[in-house]
Amino acid sequence: MIAAIDIPQCLAPICGSILPPGSKSITNRALVCAALARGTSLLSGVLDSQDTRVMVDGLMALGVQLTPDWPRSEIQITGTLGKIPSGQAVLDCAASGTTIRFLSAVSALGHGTFRLDGTPRMRKRPIGDLLESLRSLGIDARSESPGDCPPVVIHSQGLAGGTTTVCGSTSSQFASALALVAPCTTRGMQIGFEGRLVSLPYLEMTRRVMESFGGLCEVTGDNCWWIGPSGYAACDYTVEPDASAASYFFAAAAITGGSVCVRGLSHRSMQGDIGFCSVLEQMGCSVQWRDESVTVSGRAARGVDVDMNAISDTVPTLAVVALFAEGPTTIRNVAHIREKETDRISDLACELGKLGARVTEQDAGLMIDPPATPTALHGATLATYDDHRMAMSLALAGLRVPGVRILNPACVAKTFPDYWQRLATLAGLNSSEWPTA
Repeated sequence: MIAAIDIPQCLAPICGSILPPGSKSITNRALVCAALARGTSLLSGVLDSQDTRVMVDGLMALGVQLTPDWPRSEIQITGTLGKIPSGQAVLDCAASGTTIRFLSAVSALGHGTFRLDGTPRMRKRPIGDLLESLRSLGIDARSESPGDCPPVVIHSQGLAGGTTTVCGSTSSQFASALALVAPCTTRGMQIGFEGRLVSLPYLEMTRRVMESFGGLCEVTGDNCWWIGPSGYAACDYTVEPDASAASYFFAAAAITGGSVCVRGLSHRSMQGDIGFCSVLEQMGCSVQWRDESVTVSGRAARGVDVDMNAISDTVPTLAVVALFAEGPTTIRNVAHIREKETDRISDLACELGKLGARVTEQDAGLMIDPPATPTALHGATLATYDDHRMAMSLALAGLRVPGVRILNPACVAKTFPDYWQRLATLAGLNSSEWPTA
């Protein structure tokens, strides 16, 4: 495994076209729906990454029949009619927060005992709000660690459904986990959302994927969903490209003053992170929307003051773009990203500071004040904290700043294994010197 890579400067504006891999978020939601459906589904365009393979392995451990064809980006799944064939299972969710949250709820449909665990960092990511909701529905759901963090143990005799509430201020995935299993309960489920939901577009994404498989979600009032016991029906489902992954290529155009067309995405995308393009537009880029592509052109010339709550996975990307804009950029309302793979507020502030920016860390965001000219930025060895989004974002600084070295580049395999090759090809760099994650 390569310990570090040096990012070559790109001496010309980056111009080109790219098709990102399938959306991780959509892939994992579709996997759950297909696994619980009636009949056999074929998922196309799925993402092949550590996170999606962990989800596949977890579903298999629960007794679901899946046949992945990773080279073709396809997975065939024989659904279980909302049942969990295994009576007990130990699930290694690695570093996948999506997997441990979704499969904790899926395990509650079973009859038996299920234990879910992950990496040391996963054992620091709270899951208590979801477990409390499951307990309110009659499930024996508990954490084995202080602070309501994994490992998680689920003792269940089936999930009848009913009425519950869930706190959405830490992660929208708790609400999505409950919603995904609700059609497979005997009575349906009414879910009330407490507090301000973070990353709200991801909950809307959950609803749209569920409806593709026949799940029916009805908004019954402010912050309340009713999901009937409809079950899921198998279907052939195509996963759209990953908008979070696309943000790095849009940012490459904004940093170098180039023009990058991302194919397969449009204003109709169900992924909230496509809204990153609108932030770049506020910074001075031109954005062209077509039916099957989005193109970002020109330099991000000015800083912005922006609430990034709905598109918080793109905060690291924006923070790096801000290094090259004129004036400060303030990122607000993203306190929850402290609970990601790493504390993305504190660690971004640290790493951007190494490059020569003045960064002010706030409780729920940060302010990036770049030097008066980008030439005042300087190279540095940047830590990635085993966080895929930190690695992919921080590398973009090296396109303009000489001497940027990225530690642990292989961590991008969590969601984008061939990121380095794809970035090198787009930028016209020598990809043979870059690692395969």
